[in-house]
Formats: sequence, C-alpha cells, structure tokens
Amino acid sequence: MTPEVVTVTRGPKHHWFGYYDKTPWDASGGFLLAGEVDFCDREPTGDEALTVGLIDLEEDRTFRPLGRSHAWCWQTGCMLQWVEAAPSRLVIYNDRRRGRFVSVIHDVLSGEERELPRPVLAVSHDGKRALSVNMSRLNDMRPGYGYPGLADPNVHEAAPDDDGVWLMDLGTGGSRLVVTYAQIAARAPEPDMRGKKHWMNHLEFNPSDTRFSIIHRWSEAAKDGKRAAHWGNQFFSANVDGSELHPFDLDGLVSHYDWRDDGTILAWVKPRGRDRCYALLRDRTRDFEVVAEGVLDCDGHCSWSPDRRWVLTDTYPQGDDLIRTLVLYHPETGRRVDIGEFREPRDLWEARTRRCDLHPRWRRDGKAVCIDCVINGRRQMAVVDVEHIVEPE
Repeated sequence: MTPEVVTVTRGPKHHWFGYYDKTPWDASGGFLLAGEVDFCDREPTGDEALTVGLIDLEEDRTFRPLGRSHAWCWQTGCMLQWVEAAPSRLVIYNDRRRGRFVSVIHDVLSGEERELPRPVLAVSHDGKRALSVNMSRLNDMRPGYGYPGLADPNVHEAAPDDDGVWLMDLGTGGSRLVVTYAQIAARAPEPDMRGKKHWMNHLEFNPSDTRFSIIHRWSEAAKDGKRAAHWGNQFFSANVDGSELHPFDLDGLVSHYDWRDDGTILAWVKPRGRDRCYALLRDRTRDFEVVAEGVLDCDGHCSWSPDRRWVLTDTYPQGDDLIRTLVLYHPETGRRVDIGEFREPRDLWEARTRRCDLHPRWRRDGKAVCIDCVINGRRQMAVVDVEHIVEPE
C-alpha cells in the first residue's frame, strides 16, 4: 500500500526546505525548518528576502518566522539547517549583509544570533566546522545554485589560486583556504579544460568529518543567466585540511551522491567502461561496485537512512505528465518500493533553475521522509510515513 502523503505547509505563500543532504527535523521530531516566499514564477533578484522559520508539527503546522535571508536560490534555499551541536536550539543559514555573503547562527529559543564571515555549503556532523565556496562564482556558472546580488572578484579568472574551498570554524569564524580552483584544475587535467572556467559544487563531509567530497566542473562561462550547454565533471575527496586530494576514476559524469561510511560513497556516475549507474565508490581507490542495476536506472537525489539499511531517492520528471517518483531501495535484498508520485508543472520544469525537485530527506529516526513538491500550484512541503516499510520484520 502506498503511504499517505501529508502536506505540512499551506498557502497562499510558497514553502520549501532545499537540498536533500540534510534533515529539516529537529532532535525531537516535532519541528521542521522551512523557507517562505510569496512568488515562485521567476528567479530571485538578490534584493528579495526569503523568510526562514519553523513548522510546529505537533500544534497547528503554522509557519513561525525566525529571520530573513537575502542569499538564496530555488534549489538549495539559503542552506538552512540545524547545527548538530544543538539540533533543537541552533540553526544556521546564509545571508547577504554589508556587501558580502555570510552565515548566521540563530538560537530559536532566545532569538539571539551570531554572524560568521562566510556562507556555508556543508556543515560538519559535529556542528563545529563548515565548508564554503564563492557563491557568486557558483551563481555565474550554475544559475539556480549560487546566489545573485554580488559580483565574483575573479570573474575573468579560469582557475584562481586565491579562492576555492574554505574551511570555517563555526565557533570562532576563522577560515582558511584548503583547496584552490587552480589546484583542483591541475590535479587530474582533462583535454577539454583548455580555455574553460572552473567551479565547485555540492561538498559533503564524510560521517566522521575527517574527509570531504567535491564535485568539480568546468565549462564556457554561462551567458544571460543560463548555464553552458556542456560541461566537464570530476569527483574528488580530500582530508579536511585539503591534503590527499583524490580524484575518482570516472568517465565525465558525477551527479548526486551520499557517503555511506567513511570509506564508501553512493553516487550516480559513469565509471570508466560502464554506462551511467548508481555505484559504490571506494575512497582513495579506483574501485567501484555497481548498485541496483536494472532497478534504479536514472539519476536521483540519493541518501542513506540513518541506520544505513535503506536508500531514499527520486526521479526526474518522466513521461508526458512529468511524473517524479519517490523511491526506497533496500540494497541487501534488491527490493524497490515506490512510495509516491508527484507531477511537475511544465513551466517549472522547462525553467529548470526554478524546478521543484523532491529533494527527499530522512527524519532522524528513519521512519519518515520530507519532500518539496507542488500542491495546487504552490510549492509546499510534505511528509511521508515509511515506518511500516523500513522497520525490520
């Protein structure tokens, strides 16, 4: 039986959380983080604010504002998330203040906030550190993922050596450059890099926060707010200080991924000599293992359940009705369970940067998932109870 999909936000405004590699639930499971805006038919200008807030799931599901951000996009929001050092009290999100992108740690109980000098792209599981990149450069090269409103000081540099991945201490705000664009472009050079501009996206810490992963891309510069038609892809891992930068042996494609454990990453990739597939990549090696062949046959936003027994993912719109399917997969048995279907409005899909990906996220206990979807023409959040599927028999 297909689980019930319960919408937990309501109009007239639009609500969503953002990316799939973090959870919107607090430690109690009673509150969800969400963003709120009053439009979704165009890109943000950079001057329009996203309201960040909480949804009380145990009361009336009313959206309760916490703050406002001028650093957001449709795909990842403002990187709103709980700080895992205090996952029922502290949240962090990106903002633009005094002519620079920053991040803000907000205490939901006291209302106090603390500003940090760089935006966050990934926050460590222990809540002590974060990884940051140039969000202006990302917006230039991958519209819809970076933030509008500020110019990249290295806009004409293909691979600058004074910018890249920054490691920031969330306690002190101190940061240091650990991987530069120049360094990653030179680590495993490809013939088609010549004359191209480099950027980095989707960074993620491994479970013990000792290493992190990077998607590295290059292309012609984007024009008129549209991404380049073709780009190159590489996938790297590195120690948190940037040392031991390791290129995975792939054939020009890496998309969504999630660390299963400290030595293994599940990713939608094209391994050398293979078709596109989900594969388990062994860190610091050239080894891989194809996963769910013939069962999960398209790219999706994949993540491991908290107990690492299940994979949650989705599909991009398929068929004339543009249906996205929400999927659970059990690697041990090869079992696939489709737990929902959601139609993508054609105008959002054709706009691409404004599309409403499901971006499924796990609840902390692994018994429910949260998605972003379109309900009656409005971008809203919904919860699906999967306890009866994931619990051991």
